[in-house]
Amino acid sequence: MTKHPRAQTITVLLLVGLGLTACGDDPEPGDPSWANGSPTPATAEAAPAEAPQESPAGGRGARRPTESPSTPPFTMPKRDPAAPAARKVVDAFKAAGLTVTNVRDRSADCGPDGAGLGCAELLVTDAVRVYVFPDEANASNQSDVWGADAYREGAVVLSYAGTKTGGAERKRYNDVLAKLG
Repeated sequence: MTKHPRAQTITVLLLVGLGLTACGDDPEPGDPSWANGSPTPATAEAAPAEAPQESPAGGRGARRPTESPSTPPFTMPKRDPAAPAARKVVDAFKAAGLTVTNVRDRSADCGPDGAGLGCAELLVTDAVRVYVFPDEANASNQSDVWGADAYREGAVVLSYAGTKTGGAERKRYNDVLAKLG
């Protein structure tokens, strides 16, 4: 402990005062000078914002991924040419007599506005989800994440997460996929 506690208190108060002085004058809440995020005064001479473009079909244009102006546009990955298409996998399930009810193309969910898994194709049925990835490495990584709820053959991953598909039925789906690969 110091012999001069009063000097220590004065030093602390002096440092706090200097710190507050260095901050400068902050504008009051609601001050328009900070409206654009900078401390410069907002003037009428500021560049006007771009007018929103009209989208076709009465304002129902194509859905685009959310991007900042500094990032390049997102392009969906392409399916590995050696891998079967998701539709071919589902058709093979159907041909084998497996359940493929309520087929939905959810490939848009592969991108940044969906699950962001990086898949190239995604078909969902009530019994199984069929993911086709751009390469085996991505497919392997994703099947490792899903663990026992997934089966991988090449760049195709079958996911049973959230389904009521039993173990024996899963094996039948897996076997059909293995024959395609």
